[in-house]
Amino acid sequence: MAEYQYQAQNAKGERVTGTVTADNEAAALRWLDERELFPISIADMSMGSRSRRGGRGRIPMRDVGIFYGQLGDLIGSGVPLLRALDSLIRSTVNARLVDVIKEVRADVADGNSLTEAMRRHGSVFPPLHTAMVQAGERASFLEDVFQNLSAFLERLDELRSKVTGALIYPVLLTTVGLAVMVGALVLFVPRFEPLLEGVPQMLPTRLLFALSHGVRGYFPLMLGALGFGGWLLWSAWRSDAGQRWIEHWRLKVPVLGVALRMVAITRFCRILGTMLTNGVPLLQSLAISKDATGSPLLADRIAEAAENVRAGKPLTDPLRRGGLFPEQVIAMISVAEESNQLEKVLLHIADTVEHRTNRQVDQAMRLLEPLILCLVAAGIGFMALGLLLPIFTMASSLGMK
Repeated sequence: MAEYQYQAQNAKGERVTGTVTADNEAAALRWLDERELFPISIADMSMGSRSRRGGRGRIPMRDVGIFYGQLGDLIGSGVPLLRALDSLIRSTVNARLVDVIKEVRADVADGNSLTEAMRRHGSVFPPLHTAMVQAGERASFLEDVFQNLSAFLERLDELRSKVTGALIYPVLLTTVGLAVMVGALVLFVPRFEPLLEGVPQMLPTRLLFALSHGVRGYFPLMLGALGFGGWLLWSAWRSDAGQRWIEHWRLKVPVLGVALRMVAITRFCRILGTMLTNGVPLLQSLAISKDATGSPLLADRIAEAAENVRAGKPLTDPLRRGGLFPEQVIAMISVAEESNQLEKVLLHIADTVEHRTNRQVDQAMRLLEPLILCLVAAGIGFMALGLLLPIFTMASSLGMK
């Protein structure tokens, strides 16, 4: 017998910790499953509290999605599970994922279920995935679960890549523009001060020289302030209250805030719909999808919705509060609850909102890029105006003489 320390989530989505005495790790996982606790990490106390979540480099979800798709194809073709895992060990490119598959294969060969084997690698197979695999094992539609998981991860990766790719050019343009302007204020503008010392200076020139003096004189202080501000944001992000505060203001940013909110709604609808389609109970699906949205404010609404469902009340009332969900989405979910078609409607909402969000992101980027170019051009124009006006004034004075 060994003593295991665990971190898990209960049906309400709350994180609980404790210890359990069991013959082996598989027995400890079964003990957690019987009490409707979803394991996050588990460690053998006699082995120096080594968690299953650590000790391995991060494996991209794209590679995990490919693994799910191939495993679903093999199982659907009638290949036994152990032989399918052997085949994937030989064909998988990611070396870290190969090590994980080998350990999963060894656990399954020892008599453990695939769900138990995957739960031992929580950093690779999160509770969202293992809950769906468990439902597929129990109801004998495991190949469908893996195909759905593969498609689900592919859609999430496409959406994430779409948003990230759309932001790369504006961020790069802003960074380069600011670097050029700061470099000009530090290196280029000071050369003109001695030349224009006796020339009457207009407001743009005085502002430009004052800005140059400020940047040169307080540059270390500015860097320290930026570093301190970054540390404050990082500290706030590590706390629940700070995350909610950052999320509250981030969602108020014009255009970008709406896009981020719709991305979180899309993720929630797709995760919840996919889990319900694969036989995962509603309360368990809500508890898992709550933490997978990436939005603390949205997670609060989903937690309230889970309590409503537990009390036999409609799912939509808490989702309507706070104004995060559009009224059209609330209306569709409400009708789906009444018609018992929630999983189909949620996936339809996810597809619709995703297409709409992609269009909004494209339109926002088309507007943002020329806006940033105009701002950079205005900054450079202001600098040119501040330097050229005294020269023109001096030339006019010499011409009049």
